[in-house]
Amino acid sequence: TGTISSLQRQLEIQESQLRKIQSEKEMLQKKLRERENQLQAMSAKFCSLTEEQKHEEVMVTIEKENCSLRQVVTEQESKLAEQNKLISELQGTVCQLRAEVLTSRHHIRKQQQAQEATQSEAETLQHRELQTRVALQRITSRFERYRSKIIQATFSTAGIEPPQAELTDEEVLEVMQKIINERMEFYQMLKQEGVK
Repeated sequence: TGTISSLQRQLEIQESQLRKIQSEKEMLQKKLRERENQLQAMSAKFCSLTEEQKHEEVMVTIEKENCSLRQVVTEQESKLAEQNKLISELQGTVCQLRAEVLTSRHHIRKQQQAQEATQSEAETLQHRELQTRVALQRITSRFERYRSKIIQATFSTAGIEPPQAELTDEEVLEVMQKIINERMEFYQMLKQEGVK
C-alpha cells in the first residue's frame, strides 16, 4: 500500500509537470503568432509607403526586425523541441508508473488471496484440532472407566489383596494374568478329576 501511494504521488507530480510544460508550449506558440502578426503589420506598412527614403528606412527596419524575429523563432523552436522531448519522457515515465501501480495492486491482491486461503486453512485445522481433542477426551474418559472396572473386578477376586497405592497398567495386567493362570490350573485339576 505504501508503494502504491508513493507511485501515485510520483504520477501526480509528473502529470503536474506535463501540464506546466504544455502551458508553456501554448504560451510560446502564442508569442510566435504575435511576432508573425507584427511582421505582417510591418509588411502592410511598407506597402503603404511611397517615398523611396522611407521605403529604404522601412526595409532596413523590417530586415532588422526580421533577423530579430528569426532569432526569436529559432530560440522558440529549440525550446519547443526541448519541451516536446521532455513531454515525451514524462509521458513515458507516467506510463511506467501506471504499470508499476497496476503490478503492485495485482501483487497485493494475490497476497491478500493467499492470506485468506491460509486463514481459512488455519480455521479448518483449529476446528479439526478441537474435534480431535473432544474425541480424545471421550476416549480417555471411557478408557479410565474401563480401567477402573477392570481394577475393581480384579481386586474383588478372593485371595487378591487390595492395592495400597495407585497401580500401573503393568501391575494390573500381572494380577489379571495371575488370576487367569490360577483358574486355568484349577480347571485342569477339575478336568483330571472328571468334574464337569
